[in-house]
Amino acid sequence: MISRRLKEFYYQLMRVPMQLNGQAYKVFRAPATGNNKRVMVHLGPGQKNYLPGWINLDSNFVSAKKDVWANLEDVLPFRDGSVDVFYSHHVIEHLADRLIVAHFCEMLRALKPGGLIRIGGPNGDMAIDRFLANDKSWFIDFPDVHESIGGKLVNFILCRNEHFTILTKSYLEEILGDAGFEQAVFLLAGKTTSMPELIDSRIMAQEAWSSETHPQTIIVEARKPVGG
Repeated sequence: MISRRLKEFYYQLMRVPMQLNGQAYKVFRAPATGNNKRVMVHLGPGQKNYLPGWINLDSNFVSAKKDVWANLEDVLPFRDGSVDVFYSHHVIEHLADRLIVAHFCEMLRALKPGGLIRIGGPNGDMAIDRFLANDKSWFIDFPDVHESIGGKLVNFILCRNEHFTILTKSYLEEILGDAGFEQAVFLLAGKTTSMPELIDSRIMAQEAWSSETHPQTIIVEARKPVGG
């Protein structure tokens, strides 16, 4: 893993170029408001999870496979009411806690009325449950190996200080409500969706590593109000 100090330097150095590039994309290339096309946006594909047919946005200039170079901490480079669905998987936990509601508000702004989000991240509820059950086998040894159940919990939640928040069902419900989403539903990673015509087998394959009975990933889908 790249050190936190190096990443912070990168974001300081590239903050303004990313903002300018995002603004240029929004003005010259982004889908128009009220368009009739199906517009699907994947936030944070990284190196391996690029989705053909989607607009893939990432802040990594060097190695990520992407269509748009922009920072998720900034305003999203999409016009109001222009996107059908936003998808991100193990991304929002890397945002500073104070920025998460603003990020969800940005997705809401850019979505068409009735548009969908599908968001996944480390399952804080299940991590606490498995910690209390002293179930060491549930935890993955990434990025570090720990023998104690406490060390495994810290490893999962903080990920060498790469994660800035703990995602639980109640907290995500609060964030979604504060941002203005409705019809929130929690689903099994890699197994279920409320919109199969958009969330297809490629996405399910990306998520399939999470356990069904004690999932490492918490998945939520929610919609922008039709009158919103």
